[in-house]
Amino acid sequence: MTSLLSRTTSAHAPSPRVGSASAVIREKVYLFSGRGGLAMAPIEENGSAWEFDSTSFAWSQIKPDEDSAYPAARSYHCMASDGVDTLFVHAGCPETGRLSDLWAFEVSSKKWIQLASAPEPPRGGTSIAYANGLIYRMNGFDGKTELGGKLDVYDCKSNTWSSVTFPVDDISGPSPRSVSALSALNIRNRPSLITLFGERDPSSLGHQGAGKMAGDVWAYDIESRKWCEIKLTEGHKPAARGWFAADVLQSTKGDSLVVHGGLGENNERLDDIWVLEF
Repeated sequence: MTSLLSRTTSAHAPSPRVGSASAVIREKVYLFSGRGGLAMAPIEENGSAWEFDSTSFAWSQIKPDEDSAYPAARSYHCMASDGVDTLFVHAGCPETGRLSDLWAFEVSSKKWIQLASAPEPPRGGTSIAYANGLIYRMNGFDGKTELGGKLDVYDCKSNTWSSVTFPVDDISGPSPRSVSALSALNIRNRPSLITLFGERDPSSLGHQGAGKMAGDVWAYDIESRKWCEIKLTEGHKPAARGWFAADVLQSTKGDSLVVHGGLGENNERLDDIWVLEF
């Protein structure tokens, strides 16, 4: 059975914004920063995260502990969670330039902790995914070039990064891109990552236009460290896109991936929903 969430009428809700990021812990969705207002500037909320409770349909603003340092406001960043109590915020675009920092927010204590920064270069439009104490990071845009060919791995216990390189020939590995997605899931009982779609060639209009978009889907086997392109059925696949939402859908049949919206190659806004089953 499908249920539709009514739009909240409460004044206590996040302001309109673009280029934000979100992550899920159990039945709650968390949102951090983004870009908005008349100046379309990064939204500074002094380290606050917004929490949406899907059981009560209510928003709450979670303000960090007064003694807690917090990440700068930003847009086109990415988020993930450990599924228990910790949110991770990475990279993105502040007022000027780009970032490579990584922060953890413990929801129960309302404290931010700055972790080791990711390998250079700083970037926006990158993607992260959490699995078994590790954070995987790939892709992004550094202001000049779409990035790829490397999967960076952060170890939460040791607070260190390592990297795995791969060919970007669209045979042994996906081509460089940004504003794509990265999700951790099980495919036929094997721990895997999925990356898909994204912008392959940036627009001359920057954030105001659409570049050349990818429409491919790639699976990474975490144990064998090998990529494999997932061939989609012609006539039954989403249009190429970037700046979209994606998440893992878990059921008794196994993990699948849901994709919603985004920006098409002709600069059109998309509102479709697709589910990829493995």
